[in-house]
Amino acid sequence: MKRLSFLLLAGFMGTAAQAQTVHSPTNKLTLNFQLSPSGEPTYQVRFGAKPVLKPSRLGMLLQGQPALDKGLTIARVDSSQHDDTWQPVWGEVKHIRNRYKELAVTLQQPASNGRRVVVRFRLYDDGVGFRYEFPQQPGLSYFVVQQELTEFNLPADHKTFWIPGDYDSNEYTYTTSRLSQVNSAPIEAIQLKSDPKRVQTPLMLKSDDGLYVNLHEAALVNYPAMMLDVDTQTFGLRSHLVPSVTGAAAYLQAPEHTPWRTIVVSDKATEVLASKLILNLNEPTAFATTTWIKPQKFVGVWWEMHVNKASWNYADTSNIKLAGTDWSRLKPNGHHGANTQNVKRYIDFAAKHGLQSVLVEGWNVGWEDWAGNWKEEVFDFVTPYPDFSVPELQQYAASKGVKLMMHHETSSSVTNYERRQDAAYRFMKQYGYEAVKTGYVGRIIPRGEHHDGQWMVNHYNRTAQKTGENQIMVDMHESVRPTGLHRTYPNWLASEAARGNEFNAWSTGNPPEHETILPFTRLMGGPMDYTPGIFQIKLEGWNPQRNQGKQVHTTLAKQLALYVTLYSPVQMAADLPEAYEQHLDAFQFIKDVAVDWDDTRILLAEPGDYLTTARKAKGKEEWYLGSITDEQARTQTVKLDFLTPGTRYEATIYADAKSASWDKNPMAYQIRKQKVDSKSVLKLQLAAGGGAAVSIKPVGK
Repeated sequence: MKRLSFLLLAGFMGTAAQAQTVHSPTNKLTLNFQLSPSGEPTYQVRFGAKPVLKPSRLGMLLQGQPALDKGLTIARVDSSQHDDTWQPVWGEVKHIRNRYKELAVTLQQPASNGRRVVVRFRLYDDGVGFRYEFPQQPGLSYFVVQQELTEFNLPADHKTFWIPGDYDSNEYTYTTSRLSQVNSAPIEAIQLKSDPKRVQTPLMLKSDDGLYVNLHEAALVNYPAMMLDVDTQTFGLRSHLVPSVTGAAAYLQAPEHTPWRTIVVSDKATEVLASKLILNLNEPTAFATTTWIKPQKFVGVWWEMHVNKASWNYADTSNIKLAGTDWSRLKPNGHHGANTQNVKRYIDFAAKHGLQSVLVEGWNVGWEDWAGNWKEEVFDFVTPYPDFSVPELQQYAASKGVKLMMHHETSSSVTNYERRQDAAYRFMKQYGYEAVKTGYVGRIIPRGEHHDGQWMVNHYNRTAQKTGENQIMVDMHESVRPTGLHRTYPNWLASEAARGNEFNAWSTGNPPEHETILPFTRLMGGPMDYTPGIFQIKLEGWNPQRNQGKQVHTTLAKQLALYVTLYSPVQMAADLPEAYEQHLDAFQFIKDVAVDWDDTRILLAEPGDYLTTARKAKGKEEWYLGSITDEQARTQTVKLDFLTPGTRYEATIYADAKSASWDKNPMAYQIRKQKVDSKSVLKLQLAAGGGAAVSIKPVGK
């Protein structure tokens, strides 16, 4: 049911309304806006009596024009309220309520031909969103944003969970420190690292008096991503926009607006994770139909390359020009993973266990010609290697009721990919591929642009639009971090945009706390393709010489729990089939767990420490629960009062064995069953770096 009501107040002119106050729908939050004596716009936010943000400046630096930061007057004030409910195409809940109060302040700059900018605030009970809007006007038509002057001035030296403000990568482990201690200089940069006191959003903070504050953005369209510069003395944060090759941030034409800057705040960590503020600030989808969008689970020719059991490239040589276009002249290396017979093995496994798709990486020519070179033409996205038969695998997969998932590694030669997208998507449709995983490893072409700059943001959004027009689902890796645009483009099922499970195979790995931080940071903006489900924790089992001492920093039971705690509508069973065949009793949870949900309950949470989440499967009376911890072993007491009263259920509990720990005994687990109802309480024993997964299915009244 939709409920809408509006109240409009307008016409406060000149200096008659220098200060404005607006409260959230149930008065949890208060926002004050005012102009300083010099005409600087400022705002501040309170949660009850507690300060969330001290007075913080707003404004814009423009290239070749006076800044929009002072000498401003209030030309108009509009306020309204809104309350409706909408249904996502897929997601964590069946219905989302969008309830807020809005304040729109039109500012005028008399000394600069009366230029106008609107600052629009929306106050929800769980946070604030605001953005800058530039109406069509004679004095501001085409313009260039050099930087934003948006501030988030915190009242104290909060505990914070951060990664460096790298323009080209989000793939870092999180540092937990006080704001005053932020310094990324000692951290090894993955691609290009900027100022050592610059951090990325989503940024998670916790005050000493128990407030949880999350800073991010929503609806990132035609604009660069926002980083935050930290003042370690005053605890102030200032926005920093990722620059283009020219050094400017954004090239705009009025009418235009920025993304929403978001502040999610609560005195309960669980409520931060339950917030739908970022989704609510995005536009509904314009796709006429969405029935072709299908959340799913998949396996793939992928992990075996990471653990040195196979290769992406087909040939030994790194000089493919020796062969020209005749790939049969190249000598096979004997380790190519994406060969027809190996892919059939994955198709058979998916069909046997009810998984919908098989991803295949390394199927197409060009991998020998890349090797990190900053090259324009590498892949054409339509030419397979000699040992990969596209027609044969199409027919074989169809006979088994399984779909193949396409892989497009662009090598970050994005101009090349954009020239070839139409042909690549026609090829996909011709051979029955309904989903594509894109990748952007390396330095961007056009040279000098960044992964998180305006040019690339527009590319990701165009790709979501174009794949949607072709009724293709997309999962983007090495992209900008999400900002809720999966509401607008529901075919954009997931992104990577963070340090995923793959880092456990070929680096120092991810510490056990990593997965307890991700929901409070990266996943605030949208689903992540984290690739959980690694069962062979000790990687020496795949290649003893090259994987000596390597392991995933987890227990097997925790890998199961990640299917619930790290939300995604497209979840990979990331390990090799033979790893699952040795533990089919534990694999049953992966087979059972849903990827689309009617309800989600965040039961227990503390960033960096632990998380327990329960979700109700779409259209079913089945619940799935995941509980994870950091390096510390814990006992979690979980009330099942979310279950339907009067209904009996059977809970299957996949837990760490008593002897389990992530470092010494990671693959030890136990499975037990018990009858439960809405009055039951589960006591879950989580090993160090471990977890528990629970399926709860009805057995009658």
